[in-house]
Amino acid sequence: MSLLRRSRPEYTALPFRFADYGSYALFYLVVALAPLPLGSTEPVIVAIWCVVLGVTVILASVLEIRTPQLVFIGLAAVLVVMYGVVLHEQLSLHPWFASPHPIWKETAETLQIAIEPSVSIARNQPWFAIGAPLAALLSFLSGLLVGANRSRAHQLLRVIAWSGVAYAIYGVAFDLIDPATGIFRVRPIPLTSTFVNRNTAADYFGACSVIWLLLICERVRQQVLNRHSSKDSMRVNGPRLLLAQLLLLLTMTIICLLATFLSGSRAGVSVSLFSFVVGVVAFFYRDLAGRRALFAVAAGGGVALLTLYVLAGNVVARFQADGLTDHTRLSLYRATLRMIADHPWFGTGLGTFDLAFPAYRPDDISMYGIYDLAHNTLLELAAEAGLPLACMVVIAWMVAFGVLAHGIRTRRRDRIIPAATLSVGLLAVFHSLVDFSLQIPGFAIVVFGLLGVGVAQSFSSQQNPVISKGYEKKLSNPID
Repeated sequence: MSLLRRSRPEYTALPFRFADYGSYALFYLVVALAPLPLGSTEPVIVAIWCVVLGVTVILASVLEIRTPQLVFIGLAAVLVVMYGVVLHEQLSLHPWFASPHPIWKETAETLQIAIEPSVSIARNQPWFAIGAPLAALLSFLSGLLVGANRSRAHQLLRVIAWSGVAYAIYGVAFDLIDPATGIFRVRPIPLTSTFVNRNTAADYFGACSVIWLLLICERVRQQVLNRHSSKDSMRVNGPRLLLAQLLLLLTMTIICLLATFLSGSRAGVSVSLFSFVVGVVAFFYRDLAGRRALFAVAAGGGVALLTLYVLAGNVVARFQADGLTDHTRLSLYRATLRMIADHPWFGTGLGTFDLAFPAYRPDDISMYGIYDLAHNTLLELAAEAGLPLACMVVIAWMVAFGVLAHGIRTRRRDRIIPAATLSVGLLAVFHSLVDFSLQIPGFAIVVFGLLGVGVAQSFSSQQNPVISKGYEKKLSNPID
């Protein structure tokens, strides 16, 4: 401990400060720009983000790491090891455990030539598919390290919120105005903004709407607390200033919410409204006890349904026309389950779903079109990489949600961060069970970066074994 205390002054040296500033500046840059180039779906863009996020992890300060963060770094290391084993089995000419895919033997017999078999149905394809998971993991680690500082964590919320407003304004303008003629469209098209599909756009703008809504809740709660604690609060924060701040926050919320509704995504809008209820109830957790909590959940659900019916007529029309369930998608899930049953341990190879699915394509699915995604991220991961890795990912998400719930229950200050993270995380995970938004790097980088910050801020700095007590006394704004 004495050695660590002596190293603290070195942290204030200019090179260390530049490294620290560089880490969170790069992190903010990636989170803000990841949705811009068509959701960062191109492999070159993903590779660039991986490099930048890797530099962010290297430059990030480790002096504010707490014991819970070390646990999550360990979990991330376990995931890396499991991904490494899967990649080895799928790419190696001599795998340790897995058996080659039978298609290689059948092809060799048909062509009557010798072909070196592989566990993956497409040789070397897993190399090209590992970029998106790696970017998400590096974004989580960056958030975990940068988010240890409470001011950096709050800044990230605002970076996501303001960048979401910018993309929403662009998307709404493009949706309502024809860029070729410069006149309003007679019938607006589904909003996608900078993403390639409306479902991911609905999730992204729904997440930004949740953050803006919680910023409103935080501002109102601070004003109420100040009014009770100080007689001069109204003199310092007058009603005009408060009204102007609330109007600004409300305007930004409406812009992001409008973009969410204009996407026309049934599941995206539904899970976004659900996340609103989760976020508000989580933020006011300490103020809601007993029947108040049940009443708040019921009232929030009612307001969400009313908002859906009144303001999202296009989404309601899709529900009435197509119903709640998609029978084609259910057949797709059953076929994916058969793929998992045939290759339960190491799958058919990362990034090979579109190549393996035709052999399992059922007759009740139209022959029109190519199914390159399972529309269920968990099932697709299990089909491509095996059940053990998919189960580990599920366990990691459950642990993260448990930690966020702990942060909401125990934190007195900064509760907005775990509350926002929990609501956005649930939004992303629930929609990923019926779609593929988390497989779009531009959205996944934002979600996992926020997840890392939320986990880091779910614990008090008093649990920090690194920062000395003498340095903590110098902090002007301790976390708790």
